[in-house]
This record gives sequence, structure tokens and C-alpha cells, in this order.
Amino acid sequence: MSNKFLSTTSAFLLSTSMLVADVPKVTVDIAPVHSLVSSVMEGVGKPDLIMPAGASPHEYQLKPSNAKSLEDADVVFWIGEDLTPWLENGLESLAKNASKTSLLGVDGIELLSFREGALFEAHDHGDHDDHDDHDDHDDHDDHDHGKKKHDDHDDHDDHDDHEGHAHGEHDPHAWLSPKIAKVWLNSIAAKLSEVDPDNAATYFSNAKSARDNIDALMSEVNSILDPIREKKFVVFHDAYQYFEKDFGISASGAISLGDASDPSPARLAEIRKRVVDEAVECVLAEPQYKQGLVKAVVEGTNANTAVIDPLGVKLETGPSLYENLIRNLAINLAKCF
Repeated sequence: MSNKFLSTTSAFLLSTSMLVADVPKVTVDIAPVHSLVSSVMEGVGKPDLIMPAGASPHEYQLKPSNAKSLEDADVVFWIGEDLTPWLENGLESLAKNASKTSLLGVDGIELLSFREGALFEAHDHGDHDDHDDHDDHDDHDDHDHGKKKHDDHDDHDDHDDHEGHAHGEHDPHAWLSPKIAKVWLNSIAAKLSEVDPDNAATYFSNAKSARDNIDALMSEVNSILDPIREKKFVVFHDAYQYFEKDFGISASGAISLGDASDPSPARLAEIRKRVVDEAVECVLAEPQYKQGLVKAVVEGTNANTAVIDPLGVKLETGPSLYENLIRNLAINLAKCF
């Protein structure tokens, strides 16, 4: 083997390793965010996922492999401490040199306050197309300065159904709004482009394609939900109001709080009474949580049950997970009636 061949091969391997090294190492918290980031990074690299399928984001504990991923990260995208407060210390101690983006802090989204009590009143969906025009914002960089539009939620003392549980200021399940996901795609592309300008064109092109796919997805989901839009249903935990707002539907109540903690007997009785009194037709369970609580609510009633999954537990991780997750929510909800 000639020295010239060895020299050329070594130079090629060195240049290839340098190219690979230049791609930022990206870590994300939950599978839906991993999917959005994967879409933006497609053809460039793949992000690491902290929380495995089947785990609850409200109570997960970091594993050694997660710690290594955070230590190696150049960029971290996470929902925020309202969803995963256990991750905040890890980010501070392990990902000291990483650029960290809390997606709930991104400018241009509307955060919703937690709904109080076990029962929800139907809300007005007349403005549920408010923020369709985010496609024009191609530079939603890492905004963590609180200028987002949100509902004030400072008056917790007047509510008596928190069952002793403390939660963050806002409902953190914002990934279930495809409209918000579109804004996040821009922010993800902008942050990755800042860290890795050589691939900026790919990041923004991928983000545009992903936003177009979400537009088509929303039309599909609206068609799926049209036949059941006025039907009454109860969710397992109060995680779906962003989805409800985007698609003009309203849950009648939730068995559990927004963090899926165990409901009190009084809360279960209140939900069951509404199911009976108002002939609620559907009570929704989730794969991560106690099926027995749903059974206790529907037993002896005419309500159907179905399983919906806000995290994509059984879906393959990657770019397609987000669209499949939102589509499956609609399909399984519609099948419940």
C-alpha cells in the first residue's frame, strides 16, 4: 500500500471527523420535542433524548446516561421547569457550557393557565385561529425574557381544589398545540443556526418543511374531529387544553390534576357525577397512569373509554413522531364515541 494512498486516506478520515465534530451535540427532554428538533436537524445530525418512552415527565429521575448526554451537549432544548423541575438542577450543574432553550420561554406563544377544579366549563373557541401567522417569523431565537403572551394566574388562594399540590405558573403541555409547535420550529432552527452557521440553510429549510407538514396535519385533524366536535368527554389528566384550543373542542373535566397526581375521592366523585348527570359519552385514559381510576369513574355508566397518549409512548422516536402523536390524539378521541 503506497504512502500516498495512506496519506490521502488519513486526510479524508481527518476531514470527515472534523465535519462530524462540527455538528452540535443536542439534547432534549421529551419525545415530542425530540421529534421537532429531529425534523430541523434532519440530514445534519440527531439529538439525544433524555426521557424514555413510558416515563412520566412530572417525576422522572436522571440516569447516568442522561448526565453524560447533558455534559456533552452544546445545545439543550427543554419544555421548562413547569413540566420537568427535576431537570433544572441537572442543566445548571451538568450542562454548564451548553446553550439552553426553555421552549415555554420562547417569544410569540400564548401560555395557558391551569384550569381549576375537576370540572371545566365550555370555553369560547371563537379566537382559536388567532396565531396562524407565525410562519413569517424566521428568527424566534432563544427568548427567555418573559415577553410571551399569557394568562395571569396569581390568585391561587381563591381556589380550593389544588389538593395540596404545587405546580408551576402555567400549564406546560404546550407541545400539544401544533400552532405553538410551528413557532418552536423557527426558534429551534434559529438557535441551531447560531451555534452551527454552516448548516443554517438546512435548518431553516427543514423547519419550513415541518411547518408545512403541520399545516396539512391540522387540516386532517380538523376533519377527523368534525363529527364529534360538540360531544362531551373527560380526560385523565388536565394536559389537553392547548390541543382543545387549537381544534375548537372542550373537555368536560379531568380525573387528575395537570401533573397527573392521584385525585382525591371528592374529585373522583365530582367527575363521576358529571359523567352520569350530563351523559358524558367518553372518558379517556393514558398509558402511563392508573387505569383503575378511569374504571371507577365509568363503572355503571354508559360512557365509553379510550386511551390517548400525550407523549407518544409507543411511537418510534424521530421526525415523524410529532405528527403521529397529534393525529393519534384525534383518531383515538373520535373512536371513543
